[in-house]
Order: sequence, then structure tokens, then C-alpha cells
Amino acid sequence: MLFKFPSASHYALFACTATFLLAACGGDDTRTSDSMRPISAKVQVIGHRGASALRPEHTLAAYRKAIEDGADVIEPDLVATRDGVLVARHENEISGTTNVSALRQFANRKTTKTIDGMELTGWFTEDFTLAELKTLRARERIPQLRPENTAYDDRFEVPTFDEIVALAKQMSAQTGRTIHLYPETKHPTYFQSIGLPLEDRLVDALLKDPYTSRTATVYLQSFEVANLKAIRNRIKSSQPNWMLVQLMGDATQRPYDFVKAHDKRTYGDLSTRDGMREIATYANGVGPYKTSIIPVAADGTLQQPTQYVRYAHEAGLVVHPYTFRPENYFLPASLKDGGSPSARNTAGSVREIQAYLRAGIDGFFTDDPTIGRIAVDTFIR
Repeated sequence: MLFKFPSASHYALFACTATFLLAACGGDDTRTSDSMRPISAKVQVIGHRGASALRPEHTLAAYRKAIEDGADVIEPDLVATRDGVLVARHENEISGTTNVSALRQFANRKTTKTIDGMELTGWFTEDFTLAELKTLRARERIPQLRPENTAYDDRFEVPTFDEIVALAKQMSAQTGRTIHLYPETKHPTYFQSIGLPLEDRLVDALLKDPYTSRTATVYLQSFEVANLKAIRNRIKSSQPNWMLVQLMGDATQRPYDFVKAHDKRTYGDLSTRDGMREIATYANGVGPYKTSIIPVAADGTLQQPTQYVRYAHEAGLVVHPYTFRPENYFLPASLKDGGSPSARNTAGSVREIQAYLRAGIDGFFTDDPTIGRIAVDTFIR
């Protein structure tokens, strides 16, 4: 069944739920109706790798489920095959997200490589042609926390980026709302080093389809800096529907292209007021890990927001933090409900997301767009 936006009666029920949730986490439940204006036109619910809490990530089934559950945007992580085709995988090492390790015909493809300074052993997309990769089947990446998703193991192919765009177009026509896209270039410095640069392939794929070149908003994201600048230099102002987003890791970490260039700046440096102003010279937004915005104390309680959103907005940047996940394991201790680590905690997840909405974010990555949609649609300022 496709997601249906709530009726007036549903909104009344959601508002009551939201009032309870806000009171439970210390929020003000005395707000008047004048403050209950919708924010859904501003805040983007981003299906992180699809609805990956409910289907194996980066499959057409996960993206379809995300759209059905109310996501405004779907997010594919992109890597390259040996023959240069962009496909969606969380990493180019695929032993944890496919059945490749169980297939005897590919046993000799197992190898060890250094990716962004880390030694990894497994199977890598760049060692497979697209035809070979299409013989693999996707599997749940974290079965210990999402055991129900294992029921879908070995049922879905690894999708190409073109197939994901086609799905977004199809679902836009079916739902009557434009489904936007948020592709990430994974390990761009590494793929450049092996002769499979991602940037031109992605731009060419987006330009060839009127849906992505003119209709949908396309957010192009990366944890590195140089490739975003290269994309900006190529498109300049010719694609007003495209937005570049600088992803941010931990404050002590550095973009890998900075590491290679012996640039000592960290993501923490980029998160200052001056850092945000520099980002605004080549990008339109930032994608930080969520605790950069609201730290979590040792006892598991959410603290007061930092200046992160303020600095970004002063520089004209949108803020899309990652990643909101519904299982107890991923929630701050103060929002857990006493269930098992793998238990889905809707109330706790809504409370977490709404704390960030109060901090002023413009969108967020979620593994469960149903919960993300509820959090947005029941938010009281």
C-alpha cells in the first residue's frame, strides 16, 4: 500500500501524541494553535539507503518502501563496477551486503585492499562487471539488529543508479509528488586512483535524464571536498535544481582528500563559522553526524544544541544530519524504552528527531521514513 498523508482526524491524533512526547522529553506542551504550522514544505525526510530499517539497504525494494512510507528524498551511495557502471552499495567491499562469499565461482575474487588508509579484505565492486554483479543478491548488513530483514535476503539485485532514477520517476507519477534524489560519491579519491572516477559518470547520468536534469531536486554529497569542487566547476550555475552537500565526519577526522594532500584541517575546522563560510563557496548544504548539532551526555541525555545550525544558516547552507534509526540500540540512553537492542522504538525515535527539528535542521536522514514522516507531521514549534 502506498503512503497516504494524514487526514485532519489523523493530524488531531498525531498532535495529541506529539504533545505527550514533547512533555515527556521536557518540551513545552502549552503551545497555542497559532504555533502549530506545518513544516513539511521545508523539512526533507530523506530515506537513508531507502527504508533500510525494513528492507535490505540499497535495493529497489528499500527505495520503493521509503517512498511508499512518505520519504521526500531517496539516498543511494554510489560505487563503480569494473566496467564503469554506477551501482548502489554502502561500500565497494560487498561481503556484508551481498551473498558473494557463498558463491564458489567468485571465491578467487577475494582480496585485500587499502581503502582510504584502511586495510580491508573481501570482495569489491570494481573487480566485477555489471553482468557479474547482477548475479549476486543483496543481504541485510546488520542482521543482529534487524533480524526481520533477513527474510528478504537473496531476493533482490544490486541496483544501478539508472534503475534508481527510473524508480523515482515511476513513483513520482504514481504518487503525484516529485521524489528527489541524494546520491553520494563513495571513496572518490580511491576510485580516481584506480581509473574509475565517479564524478563525471554521475554528472553525465544526471544530465541525460530530464527528470534529474530539470525536474527533481538532486543533492550531490561527499565526505571529501575536492570532488565537490570539481562538480561545482563543471556545472557552475547551469543546474539550479542541483545542490552540493558537504558531508561531515567526527570533528577530529579529516576528509580523505585532505589526508592525501597533507592538509591538516579537520571536520571540526570546517564546522566553525569561518569553515561554514568557506563551504558555502562551493556547496549548498552540510550533512553532519547528528551529535555535532545536539551532543549526548555520558548519562545518555540530549544536551543543548551547539552553534552548528546557526553557523550553517548564517552562511546560507541547509543542514541535513545523519542518521536517525528506530532501534533502541541507536537511540540515546534517555530515549530507550527498555526493550531489546533490536526493538523498534517509535516513540523514542520521534522524540529524538523532534529535538533536532527544534534545533532548526532543514532535513534529516532516516532508516525509517514512516517514523520520520510522523515526527515532521506532528511537530509543534
